Amino acid sequence: MVVEKELTDEQVDRVFRALADTTRRDIVTRVLRQEQSVSALAGHYRMSFAAVQKHVAVLERAALITKERRGREQVVHGNVAALRRAAGLLEDYEKIWRGRARAIEDLLAEEAPPGDRGTQ
Repeated sequence: MVVEKELTDEQVDRVFRALADTTRRDIVTRVLRQEQSVSALAGHYRMSFAAVQKHVAVLERAALITKERRGREQVVHGNVAALRRAAGLLEDYEKIWRGRARAIEDLLAEEAPPGDRGTQ
């Protein structure tokens, strides 16, 4: 089975690397609930403003968020479509895994002695 995806391998790598970090996952969660400025986001974490900006940049490169300049502020929005594509990719992998598990079950059922088939 071929996994179909709307993302290139490079994009997939960026998305999952970005989501591998707790702070970045939290940022995505926050901006999906409500857009926030980078300054407001920085107030939630015990790290420098520059460190938060770097996290935001990683998320932006992965297309998980977008930034919009409003005057002096940069407002961050979650990109639901990108998250849906990532979720779709994981669903494709789950289908492969479930198919393999069913194949193993079928193989084991074929090899089981006749008296054992109904007792599992």
